[in-house]
Amino acid sequence: MSSAAQALREKQAPIKSGYRSDPSSAVVTLKSTGSLDASSITCKLSTGAAVKEATRTAGLHPKAGGEDPTISGELCSGDMLLDALVACAGVTLKAVATALGIPIVEGTVTAEGDLDFRGTLGVDRTAPVGITGIRMAFDIVFGEREDKRPVTEDEVEALGKLTERYCVVLQTLVNKPEISVRVAGRGGGKEEEGVERQLAWEHKA
Repeated sequence: MSSAAQALREKQAPIKSGYRSDPSSAVVTLKSTGSLDASSITCKLSTGAAVKEATRTAGLHPKAGGEDPTISGELCSGDMLLDALVACAGVTLKAVATALGIPIVEGTVTAEGDLDFRGTLGVDRTAPVGITGIRMAFDIVFGEREDKRPVTEDEVEALGKLTERYCVVLQTLVNKPEISVRVAGRGGGKEEEGVERQLAWEHKA
């Protein structure tokens, strides 16, 4: 066993043991937050240790043996998934509101997702792998129209329905796409001169 593999096992061993003795400690709620304003059709993400960095690096979540993201700058991919959802939903809502003539002064978009780390760490084969529940919320401050017409409940309903309908990331999650996974590699063994060793695995989900 390589030293890296041994180090990972040693780091994860007490974490897995803790999850076996207290399954509830393996469950965490990830959260992403974005903000809207009146200046543009954008959504500014405000969560994650590396949000302000030009390059974002994904790593293990601390609950899976990763480093503290406030120190390492590494983000859990689950956080990044919620970031993408918040960003897409926020931009979509702003675009829909603009098209409908609904003034927005400011707003906050949040997404929370529940994740049981017993699944991804193989502690319990019956535990799900992946985020099992996502909750989204929009908290919006509407502006005043030039003609003084108030924003109506019907308009808010249309805003919500159209945002849900046209948000690419949300619809990707709701309507499971056809996915193919391929792993390809070279090397990893003794090769004859002029002959490259290749390995591959592919699966369609």
